[in-house]
Amino acid sequence: MTGVKLLFAHDTECALIAAAALVNTDGRAGEGLPDTAALNTFFVAHAYSGRHEHTDSELRAVRKLRPRLRRIWHSNTDEIVSIVNGLLRENAALPQLITHDDEPYHLHAVPRDAPLATRMAVEAAMAMADLVRSDELDRLRSCDHPECANVLVDLSRNRSRRFCDAGCGNRAAVTAYRARKTATRP
Repeated sequence: MTGVKLLFAHDTECALIAAAALVNTDGRAGEGLPDTAALNTFFVAHAYSGRHEHTDSELRAVRKLRPRLRRIWHSNTDEIVSIVNGLLRENAALPQLITHDDEPYHLHAVPRDAPLATRMAVEAAMAMADLVRSDELDRLRSCDHPECANVLVDLSRNRSRRFCDAGCGNRAAVTAYRARKTATRP
């Protein structure tokens, strides 16, 4: 990422991307977190740090967070603020600057030994708070593919991202190509 200017702080962008990815595991296209191994893969893929129990109860707690986060993508600003404040309050968030694992200073609002679902909730809430404060909530979108219920965070400079990471952009391009080919046939 050298030379690339971020729209938000690195930890905010990571938390936004992880929150969208977590929402998209909610089973609308098949359960995305079917077991603790899948949760471990998600944990590693999104570079979470700290406590990770690898238990079914941890998996259930993480799954339980998804509908609440999904509501953020479909709410107005006041509702989003209510969800964010609720998550921060319920999890006793106390933001502090820390550094670990060769990462630069960034915010953590709960201890690294807090349960994974708590850390996920608070990191998502803190990132959403940055979007609210920056008046950038329009970066939270639903995938434009008509057969997809996934959400995304548009972190592009020109706000042009329309499709999620599940291949919907490619499917839309193929569909449009086939429609053009069909239209030009005699």
